Formats: sequence, C-alpha cells, structure tokens
Amino acid sequence: ITNKLKINMADVCNNVEVETNSCELGENSMDLKPNGLSKTSSKQWVKLNVGGTCFLTTKTTLSRDPNSFLYRLCKEDSDLISDRDEKGAYLIDRDPTYFSPVLNYLRHGKLIINKDLEEEGVLEEAEFYNITELIRLVKERILTRDTRPLRDSKKHVYRVLQCHEDELTQMVSTMSDGWKFEQLINIGSQYNYGNEDHAEFLCVVSREYGPRDRNTKETEPTDRAKVLQQKGSRM
Repeated sequence: ITNKLKINMADVCNNVEVETNSCELGENSMDLKPNGLSKTSSKQWVKLNVGGTCFLTTKTTLSRDPNSFLYRLCKEDSDLISDRDEKGAYLIDRDPTYFSPVLNYLRHGKLIINKDLEEEGVLEEAEFYNITELIRLVKERILTRDTRPLRDSKKHVYRVLQCHEDELTQMVSTMSDGWKFEQLINIGSQYNYGNEDHAEFLCVVSREYGPRDRNTKETEPTDRAKVLQQKGSRM
C-alpha cells in the first residue's frame, strides 16, 4: 500500500509540472507571432502602402516631425481617417518613387536624392507630408542647383577702341593681359591733315572672365590702348 501511494503521488506531481509548463508555453506562444516579433515590438512597426508599393518602418521614424501627416497617421488616437489594404498597411495615394527620399530623411536626417529624380518632385512630397525641415533642405538644394550655372559660366567683356591708321599696328602688338583682337572696322577719315587722309578704325577686343575673376577690377587692355581709347572719345 505504501509503495502504491508513493507511485500515485509521483504521478500527480508529474501531471502538475506538465500542466504548469503547458500554461507557461501557451502564454509565451500568445506573445510571439510567426515572424518572431512580440506583440510589444510589432506595435512599433508600421506598414505603408504608397501608390501600390509597401514600405515597412517604425513609429519612431514617422514621429521625427510632430507636425507631419505621417506623425498624425501613426498615432493611436489619430483623427485622420485612412483606409488600409488587406495586410493592414495604410493606403496613401502618392508616388512611391519620390516617397523613398522622404522616408530616408525621416530615418537618418539627411537629404539624399538619386540622380534620376527631380528635386521639385521631392519638394512636392515633402510639402504633402508637411515635413518642415525637409522642405527647407530641398528648397536650398534647388536654389543651389539653379544658381550654379551662373557661378560656373564664363563672361566675355568686349571693348571698342578708336584709333588712327598709323596707331593701329602698335595698338594690336601691345595688347596683353588676356585681351585679344576680335574685329577691325574701317570708319574712314573725319579729319584732313593737309593733303593726306588718315583713315580711322574701330578695333573690337575682348577678354574672358572666369568665376574667380568676377570680383576683381577689370583692367584696360593695355596702357597704350587706354590712351587710344581716350583719344577716341571725340567720336
């Protein structure tokens, strides 16, 4: 009888342990999802269906700008009404190609735009989602892009000098400092000195200025040309 009692007590203890383990396993299995994420961590992830393309991100990322549309969308007590697809992703009718730079900015705070995308397209999305800092960054990028050709382009400065026929050779031979001869125009003679006619010419010269030369004072073609230009003021 004593031996049978010991065996029955052992069976009871084993059954209790099995049931206890089953309960613990059941509780843990309820907290785990097939993808291995717990309920707590899965609540931090948000699915967005933007124009038919699914994006997976976190509430922390979408909350970078508290005034943005995306921040309001992922709040539990959000007043925004947004439909969801069959997988529970928020449906947003926007271009997914231009949404990528927006989402990446929210992730790391940097504006990165692929070469095949236009800044204006990213600006349009930034304004739609009302991401203030991103709007500012894109506008600065557009301004820099639009003003770059003006900074990089070269400028040609032209001067027209009047000289007499006997001064022409010396003027052309003494040109320096980047000035070069462009065109010579015979304007005839305005003055008669005795029986000799002295032909007069207009000499067109030019100089090229690069971006670094914009702030420097323009120099005359040469001292000799400056004198000739002063003489030509009588035109």
